[in-house]
Amino acid sequence: MELKIDVVQMNIPEDSNIIVGQSHFIKTVEDIYEIIVTSNPSLKFGLAFNEASGPKLIRYDGNDEELIKVAIENAQKIGAGHCFVLIIKNGFPINIKNQLQNVQEVLNIFAATANPLQIVVGETKQGRGILGVIDGEPPLGIEKEEDRNKRKEFLREITKYKRW
Repeated sequence: MELKIDVVQMNIPEDSNIIVGQSHFIKTVEDIYEIIVTSNPSLKFGLAFNEASGPKLIRYDGNDEELIKVAIENAQKIGAGHCFVLIIKNGFPINIKNQLQNVQEVLNIFAATANPLQIVVGETKQGRGILGVIDGEPPLGIEKEEDRNKRKEFLREITKYKRW
């Protein structure tokens, strides 16, 4: 059996985050939509889900046309069945992560980031599947006391204005 490996660069619009996951049923689109609008109504998002059987369509929804378009393009580039791509704006993955993981159809979340993201895809005669992700860049060193203080200040600052 032959396995081809492909690395797919995700498009993440400025001031947005991407969540890439695995799910097993087309109801995922409705359930994720419902989770987002009930847990964080100010979140702008686009969602795409690659159906793995039947008509094998890219199912989609959202409340922002540009983010929907980007989610569809990313899902199309991945080309793996049962994966979903969610692009969000006006919030962070942490705002909806627990709710997403509680959606009955969601099996895995591979990445939730604003960093440059690559999806490692394996392909056989049967189809394509996500093998893993490359999220961001390697570390350049170990934080010093000054870096720790900046990290803590940053977290305190953003939690004043945005509720996690």
